[in-house]
Amino acid sequence: MMLVWREMMTLMKSGLLAVGVAACAMLAAAGAQARTLDPAKPEDALEISKRLQCGVSEDKPAVYHWSGNIYGRAPGVRDKLLFKGEGMNIRRCVEVNDPQRGKGWRLVSREVMLMLDPKTGEVVRQWENPYTGETVEVMHIHNDPVNGRPNFARGADGTPFTLGSLREAGPYVFMPFEAPLFYTNPLTGDYQEYVGGEYHAMEIFDFGALRSELYDSTKPTAYPMISWVRISGWAPWMKMGSRPGQMVFNAMGRKLPGGFDELPEVLKKEIRANYPIYEQAPPKDDARPNETTWTKFKMLTDKAREAAGTVDKSGEGH
Repeated sequence: MMLVWREMMTLMKSGLLAVGVAACAMLAAAGAQARTLDPAKPEDALEISKRLQCGVSEDKPAVYHWSGNIYGRAPGVRDKLLFKGEGMNIRRCVEVNDPQRGKGWRLVSREVMLMLDPKTGEVVRQWENPYTGETVEVMHIHNDPVNGRPNFARGADGTPFTLGSLREAGPYVFMPFEAPLFYTNPLTGDYQEYVGGEYHAMEIFDFGALRSELYDSTKPTAYPMISWVRISGWAPWMKMGSRPGQMVFNAMGRKLPGGFDELPEVLKKEIRANYPIYEQAPPKDDARPNETTWTKFKMLTDKAREAAGTVDKSGEGH
């Protein structure tokens, strides 16, 4: 009996030793692969940017959510809180390859932002414009697609990819981005360089993330917070004509670990009822031109005019 017991103990010890050796080998391999990303290195900076923007993989889209206030600002009167805003962007990052620059990634996405009644929180369908007294149909933001250019560790001229705005503060990483916008307005004529009318706006995106999450190569992605500000002209559906003034959007949010299902009910309900394709990111090979509020409004207005048989009348006189 004792002999059998000794044999059993010997076998168990041998087995435990083998398991221990295997475990050590696995830990050593994991340790060799795990490292802290360095934003000063172009390849790591590219990966950090991807982890900030993207989901776990190409097949598991990321969802950003934000909420805030939308103000109107006109000369000589107090700013008006026009709407509460609830927005989302669903996106995926796809791998791209370049013969000279190697592997990179490209963002494909679509977005929705709802205008809500500031008092009730309900989705606004028709709205009495406080500046004109006219009741107008609200066109909620629903842009598809909103895609980015390919990103590589090196530019076509060999310039390294950098995160110039990145700032580390204790356990946090901050990355502010300003996007000054000034380009041809699709709703105005062919002589904007002479008489004005260009689209002129500023969008500001401020990201904040934990260093321990953003720089950890063993984590497939990060879940940063974001603040978003847009200063732009009146939305075209407001029918403000040439009245001076602007809109100010101010919102905060984050990338949602739970994806679409973690969005507020008001967004999920409205998207599923009226914008169902926005529950999924665009296809990986999406090559369509981007949409904006202005191009979307033009497309919908042109369709409505065509359906009604309305002829566009050009201006007359001097």
